[in-house]
Amino acid sequence: MLIHRVLSSVVLLPLVLGAAYLGGPYFAVVVAVAALLAGYEFYRMMRSGGYEPSYGIGLALIAALLLEAWYPGHEIWRLGAAGAAILLLVRQLFRGNTAGFLANWALTLAGAVYVGLLAGHMISLRNLPQGLGWLLLTFAATWTCDTAAYCAGKWWGKRGFFTEISPSKTLEGAIGGALLGMLASVLAGQWLRLALWQSVLLAVLLVLAITFGDLAESLLKRQVGVKDSGALIPGHGGMLDRIDSLLFAGTVVYHFVVWVVR
Repeated sequence: MLIHRVLSSVVLLPLVLGAAYLGGPYFAVVVAVAALLAGYEFYRMMRSGGYEPSYGIGLALIAALLLEAWYPGHEIWRLGAAGAAILLLVRQLFRGNTAGFLANWALTLAGAVYVGLLAGHMISLRNLPQGLGWLLLTFAATWTCDTAAYCAGKWWGKRGFFTEISPSKTLEGAIGGALLGMLASVLAGQWLRLALWQSVLLAVLLVLAITFGDLAESLLKRQVGVKDSGALIPGHGGMLDRIDSLLFAGTVVYHFVVWVVR
């Protein structure tokens, strides 16, 4: 399992970091591919749980939310959200059978917001001044926290941590991931010349986002009785399994930079 995780990371890291360095449309395309794959996995999970969200309308709304991140101020998201809500309702009128419609309608919209809106923050973050630096901080903290939590849990984990949601999580793993994730975040923050208090505050917020981003996806999987969102990435599961923490982390860093760092 560990060797599969390492090999997958060796293959994916150069692609992600190269696109992040180039920025612009290159990084936006990588985010879009990841988000659409994750969105597809989300809807497939919901279908395995007995629901019937719309793949087409949901993925189209994810694309609209990502376009809004690339072209801010054009209100593409309003058109996409309104169109998705209306199309789902009109389509149901012609289908006739209304059993379970409300849950399917809500899940289609919720999946797009969860994946598309949050993933769009990664594009917005890269487009900020010093965007590459902020993005690298996000990656460093997230990957360090996830890896440290996995290793600490495997080596020393004894006490459960939110086991009703994710049985494999341990308190020792969570603490190990949090400590090393905060250290990585503070060091990156100092490299970006943040004030020490800003670095520490961001580190705390970021580690909370990473931890609960992972647990949030585990909660979704628990609701529909699946272990992984997919099998796309050996050792990691699906694309949504790989980016669940980043969805929360990128959103927190973006708004921290906009509202605190200014």
